[in-house]
Amino acid sequence: MQANHLRVYYGPQDESAGVGVVENQRETVTVPLMEIMPLLADAVQSQRTWLRDFADDEVTISMDLYEVILAYQHYRRPSA
Repeated sequence: MQANHLRVYYGPQDESAGVGVVENQRETVTVPLMEIMPLLADAVQSQRTWLRDFADDEVTISMDLYEVILAYQHYRRPSA
């Protein structure tokens, strides 16, 4: 099994780096899906309450992944 390489972001190293940053701008990080998918799946299966804190957050995914997810959603529906 591959080890997880998540890191904690502590902010800019230089104190002056934060000058002029818009306060409403949210910080983002780009990680491979395979790095977070097992952790999120475990959190969902374990019904971790912290997931509710992020329930309204938006995520950006590639169009091809979105299309695959839509197809999966369509075909996993129980037939009437």
